[in-house]
Amino acid sequence: MTDGDFVLDYQRAERLGFGEAVYAAGKTPAQIAAILDQAAARDATLLLTRLDAARHAALPAAQRAHLDYDPLSCTAFWGTPATLGGPTQVAVICAGTSDLPVAREALRTLRFSGVPAIEAADIGVAGLWRLMARIEELRPMRVVIVAAGMDAALPSVVAGLLPGCVIAVPTSVGYGVAAGGHAALHAILASCAPGIVTVNIDNGYGAACAALRVLRA
Repeated sequence: MTDGDFVLDYQRAERLGFGEAVYAAGKTPAQIAAILDQAAARDATLLLTRLDAARHAALPAAQRAHLDYDPLSCTAFWGTPATLGGPTQVAVICAGTSDLPVAREALRTLRFSGVPAIEAADIGVAGLWRLMARIEELRPMRVVIVAAGMDAALPSVVAGLLPGCVIAVPTSVGYGVAAGGHAALHAILASCAPGIVTVNIDNGYGAACAALRVLRA
């Protein structure tokens, strides 16, 4: 394992306004450890996504002690993330508790970049009163990230009620014909609510990056 096996993007924050992220799925613990060693040598901060519990446990103890690890979202911060600041302009909501890992990935990505956000979980359309109870809190938000599986009705409802940019995240939650999130993705793409944008299935990280681009445009 050598540094030549990977090239970290240390200038990403200067170009785009949000820092480097490392997709841990598919990497061996030895590869992840080498990446963290290089980051430590450069005194760099990193966001790790899809770092499952087994890979996290296989890292050297000293590196694990240095990581801020969240097992629900499988994300970790290496180094100190940006300081939270500014007004809260983003909400991350999800239809059901089963969608929380994806929503939390979005929240952690925003947190890594120093962007505060409102979280609202389990407010799907099967009990529409749960959304309506928080609608006035959500109305001022410039961006609303909505994670939903099954028929993914929640993004359409939200986009019909709120004026901000709605970024939908179809999740791979649901039985049978939900087809691992494909039904949710197709429902969002076919939504009659104008102006919804969507990211790939289960891509909470991508939704948060889209929100950061909106805020910093």
